[in-house]
Amino acid sequence: MTSASYELLELLDLERLESNLFRGLGTGGETSTRIFGGHVIAQALAAGYYTVEDRICHSLHAYFVRAGDPKIPVVYQVDRTRDGGSFTTRRVVAMQNGKQILTMSASFHINEEGWEHQHVMPKMAGPEGLAERAELRAAVADQLSEKHRQEFTRLRPIEIREVAPRDFFAPKPTGDVNHMWFRMSAAKDTSPVMQQCLLAYASDLNLLGSALRPHGLTWFKGGIMTASLDHAMWFHAPVLFEDWHLYSMDSPFAGGARGFNRGSVYDRHGRLIASVAQEGLMRKLQKK
Repeated sequence: MTSASYELLELLDLERLESNLFRGLGTGGETSTRIFGGHVIAQALAAGYYTVEDRICHSLHAYFVRAGDPKIPVVYQVDRTRDGGSFTTRRVVAMQNGKQILTMSASFHINEEGWEHQHVMPKMAGPEGLAERAELRAAVADQLSEKHRQEFTRLRPIEIREVAPRDFFAPKPTGDVNHMWFRMSAAKDTSPVMQQCLLAYASDLNLLGSALRPHGLTWFKGGIMTASLDHAMWFHAPVLFEDWHLYSMDSPFAGGARGFNRGSVYDRHGRLIASVAQEGLMRKLQKK
């Protein structure tokens, strides 16, 4: 287990303050300079799970209200909205300094049998032979100042291998379809709840980037301000995130300084594990 993976598992082990009140660390994980959106979503889901028994989350819908400060903890308040015969509903509010930074509703369902169908997984080269994210970043790190190089190359908990990686600093316009393989080896032997929280965390990786691709943009190129605005996720099957999963993403629309993005997560056997949708800010920055 890498130190970054251990750190992420620690981040998702929340402190219970009261029956419906929990606290999690704000620093660590994907970035040390801000709170990563997937970080807050995963902690909010973990907080909801602390108030639910014998049911598994099938969907969550979150809004990012304010940017989170990584220097201080995040407090999660859970509203036990409804405990029904088949479904349980929770509303979770994440707060820092008395202000909301995220609101999330999540629904949990008993295990039931039903009809089944799914879209076929795209035919895609496997992760073997593809460059790991850390390798790609290390190869171009000398193009950054010493100030930014350490954060750019810092060890991260999720292993990512993009099928068609782009140039970080001078990308060409391309199609909006975006594929990557991802996993976290340290997820092995964790609970089904932790597996879902880890996938929720990882589902925010590279998704907004789909909307940037047709315009030849990246976060490193500059000229754009980006932020996740909302995030929705549906779990379809049990997660075993220690194994490779294909994250197939696209962006059917961008306009009004916003980009809409979708994602489908498949396991190596082609089973659809989860679906994701997100809208993100794509604001042009004025040249000085």
